[in-house]
Amino acid sequence: MSETARIRDGLTGLALLAGGANVIMQLARLPVGHGVVHSPVESGNIYRHPFKRTRTTLMYLVMAIDSTPAERTELRRQINRVHAQVRSGPDSPVKYHAMDPELQLWVAACIYRGTEDTYRMLWGEPDERTREALYQDARHFGTTLQVREDQWPENRDAFEEYWQREVQKIKMDDDTRSYLRGIARGTFFPQPLRGLLGPFLEFMSIGFLYPEFRAELGVPWSERQQRRFERVIGVLGKINRRLPRPLREFPFNVLAWDTRRRLRTGRPVV
Repeated sequence: MSETARIRDGLTGLALLAGGANVIMQLARLPVGHGVVHSPVESGNIYRHPFKRTRTTLMYLVMAIDSTPAERTELRRQINRVHAQVRSGPDSPVKYHAMDPELQLWVAACIYRGTEDTYRMLWGEPDERTREALYQDARHFGTTLQVREDQWPENRDAFEEYWQREVQKIKMDDDTRSYLRGIARGTFFPQPLRGLLGPFLEFMSIGFLYPEFRAELGVPWSERQQRRFERVIGVLGKINRRLPRPLREFPFNVLAWDTRRRLRTGRPVV
């Protein structure tokens, strides 16, 4: 199995249950949070365009790690065109710019961390060789945008040092905390999806968060909830391992096909 195939094994339909937690982690850095909450790009607002925003995000995840250099270049060009518009104004209380490589490195690091967590959930604890392969392949989450190769920590141990240092910088304010609690509850979905899925999505989102992020978000989490979460994860992992590969990889396989079709025909993917 190739390194790309290994990391693709973490991108499955069931892994989407960790998506809310990963967005919360990314936006827990105040400049990233404000960049998203106050973005002038209306088409990327998940509360106004939940399905389009979700499609774009999942498309990026799969194409960043499973695409040709030419596809990656075009993907970068289209995303940069949008990111260039996302920057703080002169009166903004928090300074940000979506093209900032340091902030993009943080976002990519959160995506990698989530990928590793879902791989562990679905397949069990990776051995050291697989863990390093997952990590090295995940560098594309950052380098597909502005993160330079030499910015990505050299190996998994170096990444852990980076992660522990950067987690100390997480911070939310009233704007981002309210926005992210809504992400956890799935309030961007229309009814009746919101009512049907909201409580379960919130439980899974908070369950996937690390304690530091739960504390900053201001949400409680008990030992009883943790035990329940672990039981649910155990069941989902067993289900995932028994699914036929095409079904297991849905919707990422369909999104990869659709994105390549769009790129071939000159249609926008963002």
